Amino acid sequence: MIASGPLALVTGASSGIGAEFVRRLSAKGYRLVLVARRKDRLERLAAEMPGGAEVLVADLAHDADLRRVEEKVAAEPRLEILVNNAGFGTLGMFFDTGLEDQDRMHRLHITATLRLSHRALPGMIARRKGGIINVSSVAAFLHNPCNVSYGATKAWINSFTEGLYVELKAIGSPVRVQALCPGFTYTEFHDTLGVDRNLIPRSLWMPAGEVVEASLRALDRGRLIVIPGWRYRLFAGAQRWLPQRLRHAIALKYGPRNRLPEIQRNAEDHRDADER
Repeated sequence: MIASGPLALVTGASSGIGAEFVRRLSAKGYRLVLVARRKDRLERLAAEMPGGAEVLVADLAHDADLRRVEEKVAAEPRLEILVNNAGFGTLGMFFDTGLEDQDRMHRLHITATLRLSHRALPGMIARRKGGIINVSSVAAFLHNPCNVSYGATKAWINSFTEGLYVELKAIGSPVRVQALCPGFTYTEFHDTLGVDRNLIPRSLWMPAGEVVEASLRALDRGRLIVIPGWRYRLFAGAQRWLPQRLRHAIALKYGPRNRLPEIQRNAEDHRDADER
């Protein structure tokens, strides 16, 4: 691994958006620490990097693993970027799906983001340099049946990130924070859920590289809420103005509820991936 230079730590780095962050940040000259559950994928990705990368195998939904990553974050004197990307989705009525998956999702999206950000910020603030990207979703602006915990945890990420933004402004810190809210993205995320991509218009899908590039450009400009793709920005903006009753009617009509049995059957063979 490169011996000097700024450091970036990316969680959920083994695939999808996380892996694209690794590639883009490496190209910008960052040293990398890659965090995810799947060692083989992390090692293959690290081998792609011109200067190598450090691999840290951890499941951030487990307290012991999360503490190890927290300690790594706190011990790095040149940490400049933290990407809280690790996450996963489930489909099913909240009351009819396993509590274990719901609890794990809250631990991964909320507790891990909270604790890693808490460890990273003191050093960044003291050095007056750095940024945190919390990967959220356009689902943060929705309330859909069969997707309750995912939307709720992503909404928390947006609110938490905005709170940090205001605090940093209050103390005059140049440290940047961002909530990245992608829509449908070409990654393993929807394959893991068993969602047939053909059911979603092709114009709504974005390559992961474009999502990450939009995020990094926006981080340089200090933008708080980043929604890649004009269609999604239009959609999110409209959500603020639609009456609650109309938003709920749209969610009931177009949400995944009617396709749930098929989706659940397709998902049985796709339980291993956990990163967006």
